[in-house]
Formats: sequence, structure tokens, C-alpha cells
Amino acid sequence: MNGLLLTDGYKTGHHFQYPRGTEEVYSNWTPRSAKYAPKGIDKVVSFGQQYVMRWLHDYFKENFFSKPKELICNEIKNELSTYLNADYDVTHFEQLHDLQYLPIRVKSIDEGEEVPIRVPMVTVVNTKPEFYWITNFLETIFSAMLWQPMTSASIAIKYKRIFKKWALATDQNNLAIIDFQGHDFSMRGMGGLSSALASGMGHAAVFLGSDTLPVIGGMRKYYNADGFVVGSVNATEHSVMCAGTKEDELGTFRELIEKYPNGILSVVSDTWDLWKVITSYLPTLKEEILARDGKLVIRPDSGDPVDIICGINREISDGTPPQKGVVELLWDVFGGTVNEQGFKVLDPHIGAIYGDSITTERAEEICQRLYDKGFASTNVVLGIGSFTYQFNTRDTFGFAMKATSVVVNGERREIFKDPITDDGVKKSARGLLKVEKLNGSFSLIDQVSEEDESAGELKIIYEDGRFLNEVSLQEIRNRINGCI
Repeated sequence: MNGLLLTDGYKTGHHFQYPRGTEEVYSNWTPRSAKYAPKGIDKVVSFGQQYVMRWLHDYFKENFFSKPKELICNEIKNELSTYLNADYDVTHFEQLHDLQYLPIRVKSIDEGEEVPIRVPMVTVVNTKPEFYWITNFLETIFSAMLWQPMTSASIAIKYKRIFKKWALATDQNNLAIIDFQGHDFSMRGMGGLSSALASGMGHAAVFLGSDTLPVIGGMRKYYNADGFVVGSVNATEHSVMCAGTKEDELGTFRELIEKYPNGILSVVSDTWDLWKVITSYLPTLKEEILARDGKLVIRPDSGDPVDIICGINREISDGTPPQKGVVELLWDVFGGTVNEQGFKVLDPHIGAIYGDSITTERAEEICQRLYDKGFASTNVVLGIGSFTYQFNTRDTFGFAMKATSVVVNGERREIFKDPITDDGVKKSARGLLKVEKLNGSFSLIDQVSEEDESAGELKIIYEDGRFLNEVSLQEIRNRINGCI
């Protein structure tokens, strides 16, 4: 697809609409509101800028700059003339093709940092006066690609904070599990491959567990990742269990244990009767399970996640499997140890994972209910799927890229928007911007001089086709772990 089609249709006329003599358009990308974000999230993770700029750079190189000018510009002329029912002038596009690079300067907060709402995370400005139009021409694709990795990373941090809080309270000598306690199961429910990759990389900036395999290639390509990127375990699905037949489900479990004598093996266990699996099949197979050099993980996949894992919350116990829940039932069969903090930790040969319809609120409740029953939160891993990551939009954090400064005939003009009919969310900053960091927190100063704008925490990552201040996945993870 022609790179010049990566925008909103109405953008194609803006080069003609700016005041005569316009030389510069300066815009910023800012999260404006956490109104629709999960409860307790009031900061946004800076993540995805390098990915977006590398992708955009490569796309324009392959789908615009490397094509013959006459061919590619005539193509866009024909398309836009039909689209707008007018004879569309492509002179400005021809000039861009002659230049052979995107004439923009992109500045960014370091990836891996947490930024408060209403503090700019990125600025974009044209570097040549004749290309004033390109700043906001690129707004659409920039916005389309950047909101999701930032949103998913921000929600993933919330999960990790939940796991860390409860691990410290119930199993502080086992904090290493936190990196794997939130596992990405979202790919199949995302809005296509690009969405799965963007969100999956956001998750993987925070956690080490993921079944979204494209993340591995994405992190290597866009974030110079080497060695281990994300990991998972051998695991079944319902088709495997069904193929073994309901009548011999015990045999299916036994065969799987024989096939995998070592390592972690996750088995979906509610294809038919979860409670029968735990109270009948597992006791029968107890010796084989304890003889494995590894952990058998029981995976329920239906019902209320909190009740399935923790049991139905009744004041008077009736002793039934649904009332006890998976973790307590596994304790009844396999036992374990009571750690120094007084909480029960399952035998290392057995564990549990739940990956359906998990939310941050349910994760918190699961950990709380396990705590109340005397079990360490580390007894369970939660799969974070599209129920978390696809239930978001650009409005989850009110992301927007808006211009705050222009230069017309050599004169800088501070511009802003402040709709009288709005509640204040859409009110923008004014003029050139500077972001400062004081006592670990970022703050915005607007209406600054060009000299002040060149300093601060917004650092150049891309300028006139060149990448600067590149960051690695490990650097991002180190920053994220440093603030959790």
C-alpha cells in the first residue's frame, strides 16, 4: 500500500489550508485522562515509540521512497482525485519523494518510564519549512499504532503491582515468580496481527511469560532483544483432551504425564468435570505426579475465576469441591509447606493457572481471597487475555496528538484548544513544551523558549531518517522494574 495512504482522508487537504507562509507545525502526544482506565491507574508507561518509528521509517522506505516517483505519485494522484472528486495536486508529495526521507524530529520520554496524565510523552515537528504539513499528516498512523502498546504496558504494570504486593505479604522468598505470574494469552482475541504484536510487546515489556509468539520477533527487530525474550510451557487444549475421550480422561492425564516426565506441563482440566479431575483423577495419579521432575499445572477455563480458584465465599463451609476451590483442593491431595510468613505453599510438583476473563479487579480479589484462606498468592498464575487487552481504546487514557505551536512567516505562534463544551479533558498545552523530572516525577512546562524546549526529558529518537538514543528491551524492563 502506498505510504501516503496511511492517514485520515481529511488530512490530505491540510497542506493547502494552513496560513500562507507556514513553516513549522509542532505537535505533542499526550495521555489526557484516565477516566476509562482500570481503577488505580493514574500513570501511563512510555513504550512503543521506537517500534512505531522503525516501522514507519521502513514502511515509507519500502512503499514510497524506493518506488519510482512518477509511478507512486501518479498512483496517489489518481486515488485522491477520485476520492475528493477533484484534480488533486501532488507537488508536495513529489517534493517529499525527492527528499528521500521523512523530514521530522521526534522526541520522547525514555521508554519504560511512567508518566502522569496530561504530561506529553512525545513531540513531533517538521525539520524543513516546506514540509510543515507532514507533522500532522503523520498524526493518524502515529496514533493508530502507539496507543495500544502504551495502554497494554500500563495495565500490565498494574497487574504486576498486584502480584508483587501479595507475594510480599504471603511468600516474600519467592518473588521471582512475579515475572511469570501474569501470562499473555491474548493473541487470538486481538484485532489482527498488528494489534496482537503491539499489545503483546506492551505486556512483554513488563512480564516474561507470553504465548503471543510474534512478540519474540517484534522485540528482536524493534528493541534489539537478544537471548531470552518471553517464555511459556508445554500445555494442552480442549481438542487434545476431547480426542482422548471423556470415558478415559484419566488415561489421557496418565499418558500426558508419561510423555512429559520433566518440566512444567499445563493441562486444561474442565473439558468435562473439573472437580472430578481434582478429587478423583489426581489422587489416583498422585505418585506419578510426585515422581515427575517438574510441575503439573491444573488449568480451569470456565466459570467465575475468583470462585473457581478460591472457592465459593461462604461463612460456613460445606466441604464441597466448589466451596473449597482449586487451590485448597490441590492442597488436600498434595499438601505442601507452610512458609516463614505462615502461608501455605503447594508442593512444587503441582500448581494452578486460570486464564479466562481475568481483570485487574479479579486478580486483586483472587490474591485477597487466597490470603484470607491462608494460602500464598504465588500458588496461582493468571492468564491475561483479550478480555483485558482488547477491552481498550485510544480513549482508555485519552491519548491525542495535537499541535501547540506553529511558525508563520518567521513568527512563532502559540496555539491551543479549549472547547467551551468540553469538561477540560481536551484543553491543550500552549506553545513549545518542556518536560522536567523532579524527585522521580515528570511535569510539563509549556510556553517555553526554543532553548528550553531543546532540554529536559524529551529526547530526540528520530531525525531526518536517522535513529538516535536507541533503547533495548532490557533497558526498558530495568526501568519498569525499578518503579514497581
